[in-house]
Amino acid sequence: MIYLLAAIGAATVAFLLWRMLSAERVGVTAQQKPIAPDDDPEFLRRIAEQQKKNKDDESS
Repeated sequence: MIYLLAAIGAATVAFLLWRMLSAERVGVTAQQKPIAPDDDPEFLRRIAEQQKKNKDDESS
């Protein structure tokens, strides 16, 4: 029974250490550029402006 409790305790400590040390890596990946164009807010803004401009040109 003591070995079971020790194993659970060791697994808990290992998990907590893993979470603490991997938190730094998560922040690095969050700063990457968008992979697809539809994930890029700047790209979507430019597309919306182009569509608006084309609508205005067609209605004139």
